[in-house]
Order: sequence, then C-alpha cells, then structure tokens
Amino acid sequence: MITYVIIIVLVAFVFDFINGFHDSANSIATIVGTRVLSPVAAVGWASLFNFLGAFVGSTAVAKAVSSGFVVQSVVDPNVILGGLLGAIFWDLITWWFGIPTSSSHAIIGGFAGAAVSKGGFAALLWGTKWEQTLLAIVLSPLFGALFAFLLMVLVLNLFVRSTPSKTDRLFRRGQLLSSGFLSYAHGQNDAQKTMGIIVGLLVSTKAIFAGKTGLLGYMYLENNDHVPRWVEFGAYTAIALGTLFGGWRIVHTMGSRVTRLRPVSGFCAETGAATVLITAAQLGIPVSTTHTITGAIVGVGATTRLSAVRWSIARRIVWAWVITIPAAAIIAALAYRALALVNIK
Repeated sequence: MITYVIIIVLVAFVFDFINGFHDSANSIATIVGTRVLSPVAAVGWASLFNFLGAFVGSTAVAKAVSSGFVVQSVVDPNVILGGLLGAIFWDLITWWFGIPTSSSHAIIGGFAGAAVSKGGFAALLWGTKWEQTLLAIVLSPLFGALFAFLLMVLVLNLFVRSTPSKTDRLFRRGQLLSSGFLSYAHGQNDAQKTMGIIVGLLVSTKAIFAGKTGLLGYMYLENNDHVPRWVEFGAYTAIALGTLFGGWRIVHTMGSRVTRLRPVSGFCAETGAATVLITAAQLGIPVSTTHTITGAIVGVGATTRLSAVRWSIARRIVWAWVITIPAAAIIAALAYRALALVNIK
C-alpha cells in the first residue's frame, strides 16, 4: 500500500504538470497574441511566476479542496487516483481539440465523481465550497470581463491624446508586468488544487505512515489543517515545468480567435483576470484561470464594439465549461470502478 500511495502522489504531480501545459495557454495567450514575447520566451516568463507562488501567498484553496467537497471518511487511494485519472483524461481530450477548459473544475469534478462512485451522493459535502465553486463558473468570467472592460475604458480615456504607436510601445513593457501577475495568480490558484488532493490522500492513509522515519515520515499527515512544504514545492515545480512545455493549440484559440488583441488590451485583460484570481485565492475559492481570462479578453474586445468578439468561438468555450465537471466526474467514476476491481492492498 505504501508503494501505491507514493505512485498516486507522483500521478498527482503528473496532473499538475499537465495542468501547467494545458492552462499555460491561458496565462501566456494574450502576451503571445500581441506579439510582445515569442512563445518560447512567454512560457519561460510564465513558469517563473508560476513557481513564485511557492514562496508568497496562502494555501486556502488547497485546504478547501482537501476538506470542502468530499466527506473525508469516503476518501481512500482509489478515490484519489480515480479523480486524478478523470481530470487527466479530460484535460488531454480538450487540449487535443484546442478547447480552453478548466483544469480546476476537472479535478474537482473528478474527485467528486470517484467519491460518488464509491459512496453515492452522500459522499459529497454539499455546502459553502460547492456553492462558491459552482457560482464562480458564472461569476469569474463576468468579473474578469467587467474589471478588464472598466480598466480598458479608463486607459483609453487617459491616453486619448496619445498616438496608437506610443500607446503600444508603453504597454508592450507594461504587459510584461501584467503577464507575470497573471501567471503568478494562475500558480497561486491552480497548483493548490493538486496540493489539496495530495493532502486528502495523506490524511486518508495516515495510519500506514504513523511511526515511520526517514523520508516516509514526511508522508504522515494528521489532518487537513496545513500543507506540508514538500507538497507545496512539488506542486509549484510541476506546474512550472508543465508551463515550460506550453499548450500551443489553446494559445491560438485564446490569443487570436476570440478577439484581436493589442498590447494595451492584453495588459487590461491580464490585469483584470489576475485581480479576480488573486482575490479568489485569498478567499479559498477554487476558480478557473481559463474562465476568468476568457471573460477578460471578451471584456476588452467589447470596448471596441460587440461585433469585435467572435461569439461563435466564445459559445464553444462556454459549452466546454458547462460539461467539464460532469464529464470529468463520469470518467473518474469509471476509473474508480476499474481500480476497485483490482483491489490493491
């Protein structure tokens, strides 16, 4: 069983890596779409700020994921692994088709689906965290759009007498800061979901690590009150490395197909989205980077005219959002059933 738990921890870091290359597109699409940085430079820049989350910020989201969605007594290694497999398969499917979906909601849906497969709907903790997460599916893109729209209107009025070329030169530099801010916010919110899953696993298997010494001693965790430092570093390292590989299919969708971006609009979209993500992370609400930056891109596009937004692409993205939690849950439920049949000891 010890070996099995270690393998699941490694699978969790693999999911975080996939999260990095799947969702890196969200944090770099705007700066690539405006041609401020090349794709290679952009992913390097983003991975650096993803990793900074390990040193600055709270772990409120990790604690929420580990204890706010599923009854702890239902959690076991098969539930955790089933949830991870559901999220990984859904991420890979949507990455292949270039659809920017939420890894955050995939892991929550996968975790819930595996738990329901084991213990029925009574296995879910219906309450504040579910309400906040489901509400955030609607509100995070709206708040992202609103903040980005207002910031864009403010900037356009402040620079109304400036020529487009001067404005672009200024915001090409500004976009380096806003892109870094967004990547830091992405790491702060998204890497914590993996931390929460690992914490849930360690608490559920604490009996087998009780009294262990050496490296195995670090895997003993009494409760969900804190996140071990090695889990934090592992999660942030995995998501940063994943970001280095990039998700070019999704970059194309986000950076050019939703609306045409300039450095000034990229700056406003990134700043608006990052503000929403950081606020949610401090409140312990697991929101989606994908949803938020997509809303922000739509918001800055709408300041030109509503027709500047390619609504057919936006509708396709929204439909993917709607089905992410149930799709990942179904895959995870099937994975749990398969793992239960194997009956690993």
